[in-house]
Amino acid sequence: MVTAVTSFGRSGTSDWLVQRVSGVILLAYFLFIGSNLIGGVDYIAWKALFAHTWVKVFSLMALLSLAAHAWIGIWVVLTDYLTERLMGAKGNVLRVALQLLVMVTIFVYVVWGVQILWGY
Repeated sequence: MVTAVTSFGRSGTSDWLVQRVSGVILLAYFLFIGSNLIGGVDYIAWKALFAHTWVKVFSLMALLSLAAHAWIGIWVVLTDYLTERLMGAKGNVLRVALQLLVMVTIFVYVVWGVQILWGY
């Protein structure tokens, strides 16, 4: 089992569970948004939909689920393919650099999303 400081849940089982739960939340959110878009929507209806606190909370849950889902997925890919065994000594350096870049990108995305949702 791979245990690394950059893992999300520190174990494969918890990462697997977070990946599945976040996937279900994302599916529910996109089905909800899709059902509201089917009949067509204008700005007034969209604004009225997002005026409800529960829609903002659901959107925040989806945003955080997307961040966790993306982090675990990227972590798995990077730790599988950017290794010292496959790329030599530069593999670990490249993996850590890309993980930091992804981490900063996800953080900026979440902060931006919270600002849009809650108007900060």
